[in-house]
Amino acid sequence: MTVYFIGAGPGDPELLTLKAQRVIGECPVCLYAGSLVPPEVVACAPQGARVMDTATMTLDDTHGEILAAHAKGQDVARVHSGDPSLYGAIAEQIRRLRADGIDYQIIPGVPAYAAAAAALGQELTVPEVAQSIILTRVSMKSTSMPDGETLENFARTGATLAIHLGVRNLREIERVLTPYYGADCPVVVAYRVGWPDQMFIRGTLSDIQAKVRAEKITRTALTLVGPVLGEVRDFTDSALYDPKIPHVLRPKVKMKA
Repeated sequence: MTVYFIGAGPGDPELLTLKAQRVIGECPVCLYAGSLVPPEVVACAPQGARVMDTATMTLDDTHGEILAAHAKGQDVARVHSGDPSLYGAIAEQIRRLRADGIDYQIIPGVPAYAAAAAALGQELTVPEVAQSIILTRVSMKSTSMPDGETLENFARTGATLAIHLGVRNLREIERVLTPYYGADCPVVVAYRVGWPDQMFIRGTLSDIQAKVRAEKITRTALTLVGPVLGEVRDFTDSALYDPKIPHVLRPKVKMKA
């Protein structure tokens, strides 16, 4: 049997990849993170499948279900939100699978920052404005961050920041980032991206905390920070389609005199 770690995307069932949908539809056992993955995402599980919401389960509980499926030779769809490689907590699961000699595969999904950018209708890498995105998080009640991976260090780069698990720590985010980005730096808090009740709150480092508090949002939100999130209009066209800059698939275009 095989355990399939499947990226469900941010919540919209239509953002499942074809492969993810097919595998969920073939596995007799489906374990999904119900706090972040809506039931509609796993509605394609086969009739009679053992479908379990793991929101209240421990690592021992979920691994026990996998061991039981392994004993029966049943494939398992282990469905996570977004893309499993980003804060998917799959490393500790994989460690146990390897120890027990159980095969696994990873099927990627749409990450929240990409879905948020799509919903906002914008590119996150605009020439000469922003060419880097840093995906990070704050500790809060989660495991501590490694030495050197601090908001202050990331802020020194000036890159666009996609901050997970930070919506309850916006005051600290404002304090740390303002000296580097400025109080008027655009911020977007993306709440439950891809769900029917998704919400996008726009503001600046100086006022976003009050706006989010007014909406009573305390979880399931991604915080995006950076100049590219503002009304950026005066920027240089990308060199990708510049006729004066040839590449292997496009010879240099002769300019008319």
